[in-house]
Amino acid sequence: MGIVEEAHNVKVLGSGETVVVLGHGFGTDQSVWKHLLPHLVHTYRVVVYDNMGAGTTNPEYFDFDRYSTLEGFAYDLLAILEELHIENCIFVGHSVSAMIGILASISRPDLFSRLVLFAGSPRLLNCPDYYGGFDQEELNQLFDAMKNNYMSWCEGFAPLIVGADMDSDAVQEFSRTLFNMRPDIALAVAQTIFNSDIRPLLGLVTVPCHIVQSMKDPAVPVVVSEYLHEHLGGKSVVEVMQSEGHLPHLSCPEIVIPILLRHIQGDVTA
Repeated sequence: MGIVEEAHNVKVLGSGETVVVLGHGFGTDQSVWKHLLPHLVHTYRVVVYDNMGAGTTNPEYFDFDRYSTLEGFAYDLLAILEELHIENCIFVGHSVSAMIGILASISRPDLFSRLVLFAGSPRLLNCPDYYGGFDQEELNQLFDAMKNNYMSWCEGFAPLIVGADMDSDAVQEFSRTLFNMRPDIALAVAQTIFNSDIRPLLGLVTVPCHIVQSMKDPAVPVVVSEYLHEHLGGKSVVEVMQSEGHLPHLSCPEIVIPILLRHIQGDVTA
């Protein structure tokens, strides 16, 4: 195993000719794909990995300067593909990893045959001509709460984002992976994500994109999926699912998994 593979806990499963790479969102790790993986490994070569800063990664590897922008995470994805000698793949990115996939594809479009952008947003902060879902004051309060009492913040944030009661399996699972993050690293990653704005770069995307979004997502308003569709440079298609929450692949996999599979398989024309 190479240095990059080890640092990101890379696992390669299945043995199909087509490669599918799965990138997770903030506060989770590769285990978030547990409901999807069994449906992929018999047909595809599947790569799962942990973004740097996830609780499963070595905090000593986290470079606060490198990961002060999403480009640092995109370079990691490209390094993983290079180390595994992957020349082309279908990339499925949830939340921030959707944007990481976009940035990586702009740099190396030849490596990606398709992007499945799952609950992703190019900008989470509202501004006069754009609705991202969060006001600056809300973000300030969020960051202060993370600084003051990370464990308490996690307990409130998990059910809010999942959109379920604290005792639900999905909230328990998300709480576990959130708790595993080192608090100062979690804050740094959250600040990078919430302060990012990659809208000016969307027109540079040439890879076909499949945008998949929950009907009711507390983190990403459904209008953002239409914004992506209208501004991405390449061909794109949008599907709004009859699901709720920002992690529907955990909270309602029976709805989400069949839809993700169709987009991975290319059964929806982009």
